[in-house]
Amino acid sequence: MAMTGTEQDTAPSRLAPRRALRASLLAGGHAGRSLISFAFILAIWAVVGLLRVVPESIFPAPWSVWSATMEMARSGVLWTDLSVSLSRAAVGFGLGTTLGVTIGMLTGRVALVRTLLNPFLTVLRPIPAIALVPVAIVWFGIGEGSKYFVIAYTVFLTVWFNTHHGMEYIPETYLRAARSLGVSRVREFLTVILPAAAPHIFAGIRLGVALAFLSLVAAELTGASSGIGYRLQEARQYIRTDRMFSLLIILGLLGATVDLIVHWIGRRLVHWQQG
Repeated sequence: MAMTGTEQDTAPSRLAPRRALRASLLAGGHAGRSLISFAFILAIWAVVGLLRVVPESIFPAPWSVWSATMEMARSGVLWTDLSVSLSRAAVGFGLGTTLGVTIGMLTGRVALVRTLLNPFLTVLRPIPAIALVPVAIVWFGIGEGSKYFVIAYTVFLTVWFNTHHGMEYIPETYLRAARSLGVSRVREFLTVILPAAAPHIFAGIRLGVALAFLSLVAAELTGASSGIGYRLQEARQYIRTDRMFSLLIILGLLGATVDLIVHWIGRRLVHWQQG
């Protein structure tokens, strides 16, 4: 059925608010969409808490989690745990990344090293970090060494794999062009191989950030007297789900913040490939 003149005039006016809302969401970019997503989840969480669909002891409401966070912050426990955990994650991440990039470059470009190490490292990759906690404690004791080892191990394997992949699969045309110009091996590595592999390397480093926080909790669940993982274990023993939720949210926010920083650095250092 054909629309009347009045209906044709009013149809665009009804669509205008929707288009304006869509345009504002797109203009907000990633940050705006993230805020909307968090607000949506928080609203659902608050409704569940108000309706008491699930017992508070099992699924705490947002205000209970906030109260537990303030309680830990006022006592100073939260800041101590954050400092300890961030220090452990930073050291383990630094060790794992340095070793992963170095070994990945060697296995990617040196056939002898690739033959000697690749099968062994491939076997190690499926072994989760938490499975190495007992071994790490036997080797390094319950001090910081065992925690550094578990974190570094997890980060190393991820960074190594991405670095190796990037270094091994350099387009042959790049190498032929460089050699046709008579460049030295060192210059070829610095101006051709390394820039071509850089996107893969930074992808591995970015993934290593997330895995550093993941393995941090595994390392702190056993043989620790401080840190976020230890505090989670303590909250479980006392059935403080409000503290558990608080610590998990803080851990997620920390990981996301560090990931954004690494991504920002990578986009500026590897500016030639933003596809």
